Amino acid sequence: MSAPDLIDLMQHHGVKPTANRILIARHLSEAGRPMSQTELEEAIGSIDKSGISRTLALFREQHLVHTLEDSGSGIRYELCLSHEEGSDSDVHVHFYCERCRRTFCLEEIPIPSVPLPAGYLQESVNYMVKGLCPQCAKTDS
Repeated sequence: MSAPDLIDLMQHHGVKPTANRILIARHLSEAGRPMSQTELEEAIGSIDKSGISRTLALFREQHLVHTLEDSGSGIRYELCLSHEEGSDSDVHVHFYCERCRRTFCLEEIPIPSVPLPAGYLQESVNYMVKGLCPQCAKTDS
């Protein structure tokens, strides 16, 4: 995403676009996969751990990022590209490789609808498939 697109997305989510926030959002956008806070710290280098942590907390509060647990390195973050109020149009399946410990977005596969019993109210959904990615599976053959 271009800087103007990121700024527009941030403003839509009620986040003031500062230089550090734009930098963090750009790294999330360009990663092509969900990233852990540690991966962001290593990739950016110019923002300290507490600054990245505060920014991710703000992004999460304002629904600018999706969070998911992959049982590998804990919580991962990916930029939420939805512009819809009250709903999220960019939810998709994720795949966690148990060998290389990377998490991949399978954006072409939507999360299936799950009918909930009366009284339950869904606020979010996380659909994670685990196994071997194509690169790791190739080394087994």
